[in-house]
Formats: sequence, structure tokens, C-alpha cells
Amino acid sequence: MSWLLEGKIERQLPEEWHGMVPTEIFFQESTEIAEKAMREGVTLRILGGLGIALHCLNYRDFAVKLARTGTGAVKGQEYSDIDYVSYSSQRERIKSFFEKLGYVKRKATLSTAASERQIYYHPKGWFYVDVFFDKLLVANHQIDFRGRLELDFPTITVTDMLLEKLQIWEAFSAKDLKDCLLLLRAHEVGEKQDRETINADYIAKTLAKDWGFWYTATTNLNRIKRFMAEIDRFGPEAEINPKNVTEEDRVDVIRKIDALLERIDREPKTLSWKMRGKIGTKKRWYNPVERPDTVGGFGIWEALMGK
Repeated sequence: MSWLLEGKIERQLPEEWHGMVPTEIFFQESTEIAEKAMREGVTLRILGGLGIALHCLNYRDFAVKLARTGTGAVKGQEYSDIDYVSYSSQRERIKSFFEKLGYVKRKATLSTAASERQIYYHPKGWFYVDVFFDKLLVANHQIDFRGRLELDFPTITVTDMLLEKLQIWEAFSAKDLKDCLLLLRAHEVGEKQDRETINADYIAKTLAKDWGFWYTATTNLNRIKRFMAEIDRFGPEAEINPKNVTEEDRVDVIRKIDALLERIDREPKTLSWKMRGKIGTKKRWYNPVERPDTVGGFGIWEALMGK
């Protein structure tokens, strides 16, 4: 892998970390980088599971009960990287910004070029940083962040976080399930743009334009709802102890999913949505994405529910 780097990186972890980078370090480093970028007029927002955890710190106890574990090379380490999104107009400024922090850039490959992203390695090899621009292209359904990065800090909005997870069709993992449960438990569902509210209005309008995205997102929401309703049965397979999830947790998440589904259903659909809906799943409705951690495209739903 060293040949792909524009400089030399040697992994140096403090002995007290016992070979794993603590979750608190990811929280601290990701936030500090976003803050330094802001002071220099550079736009960086945290996304992915790390962004969700940071936005749900008041529900950290619930997150711990869900026992979310990353899929990186180090077993038991919660995260392996930090994902950011920025605007393509700032691409060169971001390169200079990370170089000033001592990060080493990975050379562009066909994969990074196609996904329009940059990858940087921590000066001491603690983790790598993935920077996406404008859109999340490595996705079954693209997420467009243009004009939305100013709505929250240091993460993307909770609304975009939920869409980022609900767009996954091919390999919706136990990790993604837990991220959704945490997001829904920690935030209300409403029809306004508010930092602590999942904006059902924005989600409904986004899905009303794209039948494929609508189908994937609503199918995932219904499956999450079923999972919570039958968590005594499904929980252990997702490595969640049902005893850790209270009745209040279950009722709250299901209520919010129902509210979101109702708002999505109520939104008038575009003509293109209706035309595509007539074809349904007879034609592939999502963009295929290669994932090294999947086998045959199977995710948590296939394992749990046989669907």
C-alpha cells in the first residue's frame, strides 16, 4: 500500500491504547479538524457513523447498549476512519489544509477518481480520512449535499445522516441498523429544519422525485420497524441484547418511523416517479456499489428476515 502514498507513514500508537484507537480519539480528532478548517474558511462536515455518534452524544448510553462495532482491520475498534464532505470548489484548498496538518495524501486511483474523493492518512497512522465532494457517489442512491453543509456543524444534518443510511440496499449491515436506531432514538421527527429534528418534509420531497430511492428507503424503514417490534427474536442475530432495549426505546423508534412513513406517503409524487413505479423491481432501481465487506450483496436483512 505504501506505493499509493505521497509520503511515508509509520503507525505509532500509545502503549495504553493496546493496539486500538479509542472512540474518544475519533470524536476529538474529527471535531478539531472541522473546527480548524472552519477557522481557515474551509468547509468540512463529518458524515457516516462517526457523525451520527457525535450528534447523539446525549444518547451515548443507548449507543453503547447497541454495541456498535466497526468493520475495520482492528477487531473491537469502533471506527477505522473519519469521513468528511466538502464542496468541489474547495478541492485544492483542502489538499493544502491537510498537508499543513501533516497528513499524507493517497495518490489518486481509478476508484477515488470515479467516486470524486480524496484520502489522507494521519501523520502517525492512527486512521485515514476520506473526503467526499458535493455528493455521496459511492452509494446505491446518491446523496446531494450541495447547499446543505451550512445547515449544521461539525456534522452534516441528522436528516442527511438518516438518508445516507436509508439509501443502502445491497448490504444494509448490523452497523447501519444500529446507526439508524440511534439517530431515531436521539432525535424527533418533524417538518422543519432544526438541528435536533429529522426533517420529514425534506425527506418526503427528496423521495417523491425518485421511485428507486423511495422504494429502498421505505423498505428499510419498514424493516427497522419490524426489527424493533420483534427485537426479542431478531436482536441477538444483530448482536443486540434485547434486554438492553427498553419498551420506551421500542415504542419511541416505531412512533417516529410511523410519522416519517406517513409524511413520505402524503407527499405528491412526480410524474417520473409514477412512471418508474409502474416498472417496479422488475428493473434494477439502485446503483450497484462494490463493497469488500459483503458476500453476494447480502446484508443484515437477508440474514435476519430472509428477504
